[in-house]
Parts: sequence; structure tokens; C-alpha cells
Amino acid sequence: MTSTATWPQASPAPAPDRPEHRVAFGALLVFTVILILAPQSYWPVLASLRIALVTAVIAAGSYVVPRLLTRRPLSVSAPEIKLAGALGAWALVSIPFSMWPGGSWSVFFGTFFKTLVIAWLLCNVVTTAARLRRVALVLTLVAVPLSVGAFLQYTSGTFLVAPRGVSAASRIKGYDAPLTSNPNDLALMLNVIIPLTIALAASPRPPLPRPVLGGIAALSAMGVIITFSRGGFLELAIVLALCLWRLRGRLFLEVGLAVAAGLLATLPFLPSGYTKQLATITDTEADATGSAGERMRDMAAATQYALTHPLLGAGPGNSVLALNQVRGNTWRKVHNVYLELAVELGLPGAILFVVLLRSAVRSARRARELARAPGGDPEVAVLSDGIVVSLAAFVVGSIFHPISYHLYFYYLAALAVAAKAIARRAVPEEVLA
Repeated sequence: MTSTATWPQASPAPAPDRPEHRVAFGALLVFTVILILAPQSYWPVLASLRIALVTAVIAAGSYVVPRLLTRRPLSVSAPEIKLAGALGAWALVSIPFSMWPGGSWSVFFGTFFKTLVIAWLLCNVVTTAARLRRVALVLTLVAVPLSVGAFLQYTSGTFLVAPRGVSAASRIKGYDAPLTSNPNDLALMLNVIIPLTIALAASPRPPLPRPVLGGIAALSAMGVIITFSRGGFLELAIVLALCLWRLRGRLFLEVGLAVAAGLLATLPFLPSGYTKQLATITDTEADATGSAGERMRDMAAATQYALTHPLLGAGPGNSVLALNQVRGNTWRKVHNVYLELAVELGLPGAILFVVLLRSAVRSARRARELARAPGGDPEVAVLSDGIVVSLAAFVVGSIFHPISYHLYFYYLAALAVAAKAIARRAVPEEVLA
């Protein structure tokens, strides 16, 4: 006997007021806080409770189970979801051919698969302007302990240990959490949050007083400076330039001056040797640690490997093994997302990621355009603007970080997808046409 029932096709957007959306969204907000701040690192009793896993399971289960039981579509339809799925599928298919399949399985299921699931859930449960604002607010608030922690480490002298015989700038250790465990990653995290903080300040209905939000943005910027991250400085420069450019003519004095005043207030605390550290961006020979020159050599080795293995790379997480074959056993990753993907997933993987990144930027821009149209929501327009700038910060940071499978970009891409769907629902059909 054959069944005539067919599985429902993906709908343009799920109903924003369903109970499973509310539970899943709340759990995702809690998961975001746990992921970024890692309270279990400071209160070990929480580690045995697996709080991150529990909240992620609650988020996924409360959304998926009711939809399966009622045979409703599991997902919105968006190019980014399809592209991310294709990238995940390509990574999975490549694992049997990798240099170390066991390591690739660990990276895929331990990091990348979780990243894709969380991003997919965000696409589906951030369905209103209020929820988009809450996500931006939660990210803004978690930036405060990250920045304060950086400042406390710097003032207390909690620094990374420089190699013996090397006179290098004192650098903080970072924040004890998976996405911020070193100063470079901490700087990137703060830089992708700052545009959302400024967007909240520029919103018609800011959730906190604008001077407070401007002060948080300035504190976050100072946190970036304290990391001594050269990539972080370039990301911050792009963020501030784009934010001030986009604020021109609207709230510039109130928001722009609040950020500027906050930065001026932190100038007396500018770390000694900071400008010398920045000089090594262009003069790699001046880098006492030699890290700048090492990264250039790693990029050359990665390019060589990618060109000789264009279809299937070394497998997820195996770039270190692959590069050891080219440059010798240094056991270093290439600090570049695109080269990391080219080495590990071949050129198809790198191309899929670039297309996905481009699509996310286009969605954020489209959300801004729709929200600015007649009948659109000005708050969504401003938040979409912030997402565009955050993605720009990631584009700069991706040149200096080996973070291909982590949540930085995918979280922003999911917010771009959600913002476009929210903006589209608010605009009359004749405007869309």
C-alpha cells in the first residue's frame, strides 16, 4: 500500500508566536550567555551539570519535537541555510578521505555540527523585531564582563609568557571560554558585538539609555586594545569607521559623541608598547616574537598545499598535519579562514564558504532596504545595519583567525537571515513586488 501523504514544504517564515518558538528562543539566549561567558569555568560545580549541552538540547527539542508531531515544516527557506547545509555535507563526505579521520570526526561533531544546528535554530526562532533586539542586547551585555575581565588581567599583570629571550609586549591571556580563550579571539568577539551595541543605541527605542550603550561600546573598544591584537585593531578600525559613516545625519551627535567620549576617557589607560605592536602589521621584521613572519610563511605553505590538493583537502581539523608536510613540523595552524578551509576541505569547501558569506551580507543589506521601505520597521533597519558592520568585522578578522568551524560568523549569518524574514513580513506586498 502506498501513502499519498507528502511532507510539507518549507514555508517563507514560521509563525512568530508559537509556544515552541518562545521556549527555544529563551533557551538559545541562555546558551549564548553560557557559550560566551562559560560560567562553568569559574564555578566548577556547573561543569558536571553540562549546562551548555542541556540548554542546547532544550532549545532544539522544544522547537523540533512539536513540529515533527504536527508534521509542520522544520525550517524557513533561505539560501544561507542551503549553503551551510552543503558546506556541512561536503565536510562530512570528506572525512573518510582525510589524513586523520578520527580527528576530523571529532572536529565535525564536536564543533561544526553544533555550530550549524545553533545557527539553524536562530534562523527559525528569531522571528520578531523584539527578539532580534533581545539577541543584540544579550550580546551587548555579555561584552561587559569580557571587557572588564580584559582590563583586570592587564592591571593585575596576568599575561601570556613570552618565549625565552624574547622581549615582547605584555599580552593578556584572554577570557576562559571556548570562543575567547586567547587575546586574538577575545578581540574578534568584542569587535563583532560592538556594531550591534551601537545599533541598539541608534535604535528608535533603545533598550538602555544611549549614553550607557555608548559607554559599553567604548569599554568594548578598550577591551580590544588591551588584547594587543593586531588583527583586532584592524577590525576595530573598520567597525568604528563604518558605524560613524552610517550614523551620519541621524543620531550622530548623541551616539557618536558618546562612543568618542568613552574612548577619550580610556586614553590614559592605553597600554605602553601598543603602538610598537601595531607597527609590526606592516613591518614584520620588527615583531620580537616572530609571529608575524611565521604566519606569512604558514599562509604560503597553505597556498601551496591547497593548489596541490584542489578537490579534497586534508579533512576537517587536519590543516596542521597537512602543513607539517610542506613546511616541517611546526604544529601551527594557518591563521586565515579561507586558506584553512582550502587546506582542509579543498577549493570546493572554500568556495562554498565564500558564497555563504556573500549571501549573508546580501541578506543583511536586503533586510535594511526592506525595513527602510514604506511600512517597514526602523528598528529592524538599524539592527540590520549593525549586522552588516559586524559581518564586515568578521571579514577582516577571518584573514587573521583559524575559526572556520566556530560560531562567530554563523551566528551573524543566522541573524541576517532572521532580519530579512522579519523585514519582509512587515512590508506590504506591493512594495516587495
